[in-house]
Amino acid sequence: MGCPSAAAVQETRLVYPTQELRLRQQMTLAPRLQQSVKLLQMTALEFTTAVEQALASNPFLEDADEQEAEQSPAMAVFPPADHAADATGPAASEPAPQAEPPLPDAPAYSGDYPTRSQGDGQERDQGLWAASTLSMSQRLSLELGNYQLAPRDRLLTEFIIDALDDDGYLRVPLASLWGDARRDADAVPEEGEWMTALRLVQQLDAPGLAARDLSECLSLQLAAATGIGDELRALALRIVREQLDRLARNDCIGLRQQLGCSEDALREACALIRSLDPKPGGRYSAEAPVYVVPDVFVDKWQSRWRVLPNRNAMPQARLHQTYAELFRRARLGDRSPMAQELQEARWLVRNVEQRYVTIQRVAEAIVKRQQTFFEYGDVALRPLMLREVADDLDMHESTVSRATVGKYMVTPRGVFEFRHFFSRELATDTGGSCSATAVRALIKEMVEAEDPAMPLSDVALTQQLAANGILLARRTVSKYRGQLRMPPAELRRRH
Repeated sequence: MGCPSAAAVQETRLVYPTQELRLRQQMTLAPRLQQSVKLLQMTALEFTTAVEQALASNPFLEDADEQEAEQSPAMAVFPPADHAADATGPAASEPAPQAEPPLPDAPAYSGDYPTRSQGDGQERDQGLWAASTLSMSQRLSLELGNYQLAPRDRLLTEFIIDALDDDGYLRVPLASLWGDARRDADAVPEEGEWMTALRLVQQLDAPGLAARDLSECLSLQLAAATGIGDELRALALRIVREQLDRLARNDCIGLRQQLGCSEDALREACALIRSLDPKPGGRYSAEAPVYVVPDVFVDKWQSRWRVLPNRNAMPQARLHQTYAELFRRARLGDRSPMAQELQEARWLVRNVEQRYVTIQRVAEAIVKRQQTFFEYGDVALRPLMLREVADDLDMHESTVSRATVGKYMVTPRGVFEFRHFFSRELATDTGGSCSATAVRALIKEMVEAEDPAMPLSDVALTQQLAANGILLARRTVSKYRGQLRMPPAELRRRH
């Protein structure tokens, strides 16, 4: 018998395909843990909406009344929004040490956030807190009013703002903005004047506005981004400035050849670029009002800083004991729909409490490490990483991250997102360290104290920081000044 033909072999391969056994390890969170993670990463408003929906749909849940909330030692009673008190220090006549005073409102916070309503009434209509929506040009012009500019400089910046399209781009030549209405040939702005005004507009509000093309738009956002390494920023800037067409074609091989970088570095840079907003003006088209409901209050009591939760602004879910007892007496099966609802109600009650406890612990850890901030302000903010808080609380770093994003605290110095207190570390010439936020605060103090007739250039600011032991590159100082919404020295000069 002869050897089988190639066709027969091919047919045999088709009839008897190769089978492979592959093992894959995968971790799946239980439904209760999934709900816990989901609740923790919600903002206060999202959390309130989710709990209220659960209260309305699950018969085994009820909202605890105010009297029971007051009796709970973990729940604090807060003054109404129109209450005013000085929170900068202890009261003149303090009660006995065993009784803590009611938490005062911070003077820097107006209390204009929606709270839970126990009844109907115009004074509790959440629509009264809705902020009017401003257009992009209105928002930029309003922010421009914070700068002290010469009339001519203000006129040029207003021309640029008015010329932006709906996507936030400046798609017309700068010289054409002067128009035929300006007949005086001697008054035609020079290119340097236009560029100075353009740089100022590009520092207003959202990074990326007033860009003349996509490459410049992405470059502005990368330059203003915080929390990324210099090498990653430099690689991403090279891509958007030199290789944007290859990125659009997803030509990874060509990008690596042109940039001479590793595959991991390229992947990280491309992910960073794709997270940017190519149309920054779009956020103004139908911008919804944004509410901020604080999660905790921070004040000083008997020479120590304390943290109190803002539970009264959110629904208090508890198990409906009457319905749960009726279900137990009915002796229905564990797999019945009502049994599932009862289990979900128990999960929600536990996870809601766990959310409060986690946010409270993280807030206390932040306050513990940032004592100097609450005493002296941003200039005394120390470097802090998520890992420090995670190690101290014996939590995973991702849990701490979820407990800081979109969470706010009311302090005597204003309302701050938890993330405000985490700042990267900058080295000093003495071997110590300071936070980037503290450096920005120092720059702000230097600019506010400068001679208006001779404002400090970025080089001068860099030199003054160096004299204080903080060594930074000039471009870093320029970036921090831009983040503070401060114009360049030539626009701050007043004669």
